[in-house]
Amino acid sequence: MLERICGPFDIKRLSYEEIDCLAEDIRKFLIESISKTGGHLASNLGAVELTLAMYRVFNFPYDKVVWDVGHQSYTHKILSGRRDAFGGLRQYGGISGFPKRKESTYDVFDTGHSSTSISAGLGIVQARDLQGEDYKVISVIGDGALTGGMAYEALNNAGNRKSNFIIVLNDNSMSIAPNVGGMSTYLSTLRAAEGYNRLKRSVADRLELMPHIGAPVADALIRAKNTLKQIVVPDGMLFEDMGITYLGPVDGHDVKQLASIFEEAKKIPRTVIIHAVTKKGKGYPPAEENPERFHGIGKFDVETGKELGGSKGPGYTEVFSKELVRLAREDSKIVAVTAAMPDGTGLKAFAERFPKRFFDVGIAEQHAVTSAAGMAAAGLKPVVAVYSSFLQRAYDQILIDVCLQNLPVVFAVDRAGLVGADGETHQGIFDLTYLSSIPNMTVMAPKNADELRSMLRFAFSLKAPVAVRYPRGRAYEGLSEFAAPVEYGKAEMLYEEEEIALMAVGSMVSTAEHIRTKLKMKGFRCTLVNGRFIKPVDFAMLDRLAAKHRVLITLEENVARGGFGEQAADYASKACPELKVMKITLPDAYVEHGDVSILRNALQIDSDSCLARIEEALREYGLS
Repeated sequence: MLERICGPFDIKRLSYEEIDCLAEDIRKFLIESISKTGGHLASNLGAVELTLAMYRVFNFPYDKVVWDVGHQSYTHKILSGRRDAFGGLRQYGGISGFPKRKESTYDVFDTGHSSTSISAGLGIVQARDLQGEDYKVISVIGDGALTGGMAYEALNNAGNRKSNFIIVLNDNSMSIAPNVGGMSTYLSTLRAAEGYNRLKRSVADRLELMPHIGAPVADALIRAKNTLKQIVVPDGMLFEDMGITYLGPVDGHDVKQLASIFEEAKKIPRTVIIHAVTKKGKGYPPAEENPERFHGIGKFDVETGKELGGSKGPGYTEVFSKELVRLAREDSKIVAVTAAMPDGTGLKAFAERFPKRFFDVGIAEQHAVTSAAGMAAAGLKPVVAVYSSFLQRAYDQILIDVCLQNLPVVFAVDRAGLVGADGETHQGIFDLTYLSSIPNMTVMAPKNADELRSMLRFAFSLKAPVAVRYPRGRAYEGLSEFAAPVEYGKAEMLYEEEEIALMAVGSMVSTAEHIRTKLKMKGFRCTLVNGRFIKPVDFAMLDRLAAKHRVLITLEENVARGGFGEQAADYASKACPELKVMKITLPDAYVEHGDVSILRNALQIDSDSCLARIEEALREYGLS
């Protein structure tokens, strides 16, 4: 069936039985394809029929669909002509795992972070109405994304709309981890009424088979039952009370039912929310049994579901996880906060060991930070474990609620630097800049696994806001012979010579170590310093380097503007202008998806590229 689909309008010519066959073909295609490239599997398997029904009813790209996050957009990409590109999914130069406007006219809004689709869709609706156009706008949002505050801001605004706007709530009881909180409980109550709706639809279908009188009687019955249901079983009243018409719950895997309810929604001259209940991982037993593991997975064996490859040795997340549990055993005031990612951030072990001291707030980074500030103000020692790219969503809360009051909140900033296949929305390349801009904040980056442990202990002793940022992947075990105690604002001298100084932070210390070895082989004398602190920078160390060196080379896995190198260069230009400063950074740009090693080479921050750049600079400085 999939071979017969050349464009979106082919779906309109299929029978519903053929569409069901097509859904199975798409699932087989997704499983086989993602097993070779990695990607977001479980969420996409759960949204196949939902997407097919939308393509059956709406006319894309004239009508517009906005996908929240984009974890469920693969079927949309297949149906909009990108099936043959799936061999390069999330690969460097290939198609993105998220909707991208530059990739297709069918992608009307770039996504990658949660809880944004209703706001974006409403904005498109407002533009449509203002310009006198008549296309339909559909915003798809998951129940996990509905735990984010931005979604409620948008719903509040959408309730006043006097023109058609369709919101599809894809309810699979999951975000990445199982959902938590009041909205999850509320949606569970709505789901419980699905049997009632199924019975109502069955009676209506039978009545419609009766000639002449069946259809009018069915319509009247449905209207009467809807009225009665709102009195006896007030499902959807939260949305109705906001001025939003609630339809559902509907079986999210029944294309015919979905198409019928979409047709009904198109006629309503206000905001409509369609509650579709789906199963994450549907059609692939390993993903159904463990949707959290198959939310985002690397290459895997289709028969067993086992992931292939993987890093050898513990990752930084695992090192953080074990050390936090150890510290929490010593100090009962340590508590941990996550925004719907207990496993991804390494807090699952903490939650199992200290369930009363663990707080999963849902996909709500702003609330996570301010609630941690409240706990700190009341005498606890909170750690907020979060990915770098998601922490930036709570910049104002860090600035005002934590740092203004100088509260002792520890930020464990995971996935800092390049993260790879998730691309622009997930690269953690801005945190050194935005965190360093905030008064009272201390920012550190460890050179290896041992230093992460030491920095975490130091962070809890500081009694002030502090961020410890570390990269994705295997923890570096090298340079373990250098283990000077962590002192506030002090860098660590590793190898001291003269003439050329390399001063690196975090993941770039190991790169600098390799560069130093290669420079030594070429006859250069070279110092290596582990910067440790990005805020405050150890300016006393810069003075020390200026006394014996002609060139200082800073290295960091962050954008250039506002980072470690810019701070060092600014100080040197005033205090020691004779010292030549070269900054090795990422460009001030968004970085596309791809394997991290490929990206590092393309961006010229791998050791060989850095060495070539340094040798060119040294020739310009007369040191070749």
